[in-house]
Amino acid sequence: MMMGFSLHLLLLFVHLAICSSKQTFPYMTSNVEEVAGRSFDYIVVGGGTAGCPLAATLSEKFSVLLVERGGSPYGDPFILELKYYGYSYLVTDEYTSAAQSFVSTDGVPNFRGRVLGGSSAINGGYYGRASKDFINKVGWDNEGVRDAYEWVESRIISKPDHLTPWSHAVALSFVEAGILPYNGFSLEHIQGTKIGATLFDNQGRRHLPADLLPAGNPSKITVLLNATVDKVIFQRTGKHGTRDEKIAQGIRFIKSDGSSNQTYEAYLNKPDNSGSWGDVILSAGALGSPQILLLSGIGPQEHLKNFEIPLVLNLKGVGEGMQDNAATALFINYNPRNPTPEHSKAAGIADDFKIITEATIAPASLNGTTVSFFVGKIAFPESVGKLELNSTDPRANPSVTFNYLSSENDLAECVKMTELLELALRSKSIASFVGSNEYRNKTMPTKDELQELCKTTVRTVYHYHGGCTVGSVVDKNYRVHGVKGLRVIDGSTFLESPGTNPMATVLMLGRYQGLKILQERKDASFNNPRT
Repeated sequence: MMMGFSLHLLLLFVHLAICSSKQTFPYMTSNVEEVAGRSFDYIVVGGGTAGCPLAATLSEKFSVLLVERGGSPYGDPFILELKYYGYSYLVTDEYTSAAQSFVSTDGVPNFRGRVLGGSSAINGGYYGRASKDFINKVGWDNEGVRDAYEWVESRIISKPDHLTPWSHAVALSFVEAGILPYNGFSLEHIQGTKIGATLFDNQGRRHLPADLLPAGNPSKITVLLNATVDKVIFQRTGKHGTRDEKIAQGIRFIKSDGSSNQTYEAYLNKPDNSGSWGDVILSAGALGSPQILLLSGIGPQEHLKNFEIPLVLNLKGVGEGMQDNAATALFINYNPRNPTPEHSKAAGIADDFKIITEATIAPASLNGTTVSFFVGKIAFPESVGKLELNSTDPRANPSVTFNYLSSENDLAECVKMTELLELALRSKSIASFVGSNEYRNKTMPTKDELQELCKTTVRTVYHYHGGCTVGSVVDKNYRVHGVKGLRVIDGSTFLESPGTNPMATVLMLGRYQGLKILQERKDASFNNPRT
């Protein structure tokens, strides 16, 4: 879409939202001049799955600049309407499409969100919480986590009011394959076959992380669209032999559309007499957040030297710990008269939580043809890769390697997973759904054949994570080691992908950590009252 038309649709949507739902959206602009030179209490980089709930929460007490490299999702049927699920992946370009494609060095095609709402604006919408074990492992407060999940769920998450024939057949096929018990609908991450919640309401409209922004104080939020951050700005303190401290004081950004390399800046408000200071918070995702740190001079010294980036901090963990959940797919010969794309509401959680199975009817082209397939992912891969810069252009994808199935244990788990998918494919439920015994009459492949299938057809389900992991890059409060005023709050901090997919937990994390930061500021103000 042309920029003027997109802005017209955005303003129209805001007007309709105010008039019809009584909700007020924050001020949104794509005009970098309107934001350049201004100061805010907090700057959140990335208006995606974590960034939107985080900005909404911080705005309850403070002014927030939310910077999104993509445009508005409102007015785009490929994003908002269930019947167009998956179409965003078919219309990609270099600078402006909602889905930005990239290919890892492993040769596996992949996507990342580039729109207000992030990857949650283009995904299948399936919603399920993390396991209790995951919450305990990362050390979060159970009550706070529950409250943050519920805050999200009460605003943008729906329980399916019925199962389509596709979702019903998929659920039964998983049960027939031995993924037991059948749990019915559940938000929890539990062993067996379950029906999950979804971003799509029962009228087929997608709700978005951006819909959470009115839940804060919209008058305190400024949303800058179509702007890409290329570095965090630091000031250095300490002289005459004292320790040199680096403190984030703002961001530098450029227009996302490739029309200009002119840079602009926005800043954090100076601390008042209480001594408290806001943060620049990176919520740009598992590719974007480590990329911005590297471009800012935080990362492995030798790698930064290759791109002549001035060193701020030699932090070797940046870009390390990159993982993606290796996946395989089995395609189903199903050609309905009126194919409608649909991500199944059913999921299978098997082998002590180590295997996740789902199914999808996805668009194959813009002319309405579809492909149907089962897909499974390894929940806890051992294979680890890394992220590095390709260039100093923040709009370009970094180089990322996942080393899919490089671990023998991962390959063995993939064989188990693919065997489950083969059993589901041969179920009575699928035979009845497609109206054929084609698959039931096929001989099951051997272990060697399954292993070869895993190696030659490895794919992604877009749940990659890491690059700024807790411990190596950020502390338990998500502050970047060695600098002040800079945090990372998103899926790049995860050591594993929680739940059936990470969306629910990343949404929760934005709210949860936002409340933690508000409490920190309150405590700091109490301990250091103004004089």
